[in-house]
Amino acid sequence: MKDLFGKAILDFQTNNSPEDLITETSISEADEMSVAYLFRSYDEMPKLEQKALQLAKGKVLDVGCGAGSHSLTLQNDRNFEVTSIDISPNAIQACELRGLKNAKVQDVMTLGNEKFDTILLLMNGTGIFGTLKETPNFLQKLKSLLNPNGQILIDSSDIIYMFDDDEDGGKWIPGEGYYGELTFTVSYKNETEATFPWLYLDYNTLQNAAFANGLQCELILEGEHFDYLARLFV
Repeated sequence: MKDLFGKAILDFQTNNSPEDLITETSISEADEMSVAYLFRSYDEMPKLEQKALQLAKGKVLDVGCGAGSHSLTLQNDRNFEVTSIDISPNAIQACELRGLKNAKVQDVMTLGNEKFDTILLLMNGTGIFGTLKETPNFLQKLKSLLNPNGQILIDSSDIIYMFDDDEDGGKWIPGEGYYGELTFTVSYKNETEATFPWLYLDYNTLQNAAFANGLQCELILEGEHFDYLARLFV
C-alpha cells in the first residue's frame, strides 16, 4: 500500500503542497476530492454524521478514522474516551498532530480484546467490508468488540440510483454479484494506489446481514441522497 489517501491527509495537515485526491470506481469516472473536506468541523458535517456523534456514548472506537475529525469532536467537545484506528500510518500521524490522544495504526480485524460502548464507522462505513461475502466476518468481529448494551453506528448508501433504467422500468445492472460491490482506485500527485474492493450496502441488505449475525438493526436517519445511518446492537 502506497498510503496515498493518508499522504494527502498528512500533506494537508503539514501544509506540504496538498493537492486534490482523484478517486475512481468501477461504475464512475475519475472525480476530484478536496482533502479539506476530511478536516471538516462538526458544523460542516452532514446531518447523518452529526446524528451519529450525538448518539455516541461511553468508550468509543472510531474505525477508519481518516483525518480524525469525528474523533476530535467527541474528544474535545464532549470529553469522550476515544480510540481512533486506521490502516494508514500517514493518516494516524496527522491525527496525532491534530491532537488526538489515542490514535493508532490498526486493522479492526486484528484488534485485541478491548471492548467499547460505541463503534463508529462513518463516511460509508460498510466500505471496509469489501464484499457481501466478507460482511459476516466484519459484523462478527465488531460484535465481539462491544460491551453489554454497546452499539455500532454505521452509514452507507443504496447506490441503485447510479444504474440506468432498463426497458421494463427496472434497473440495468451489469456483471455478477451484488450491485453495491465496487472497486475503488485512489490517485494522488501522479501516483496511483492498487485498486481495492469497496462495498455500499442498501439498508435492507445490511439489516438482513445483521440479523443473520445475531445483531439487531435500526434505521436511525435517512439522508438526502440515498444514504442512511443505522444502529446495530445485540
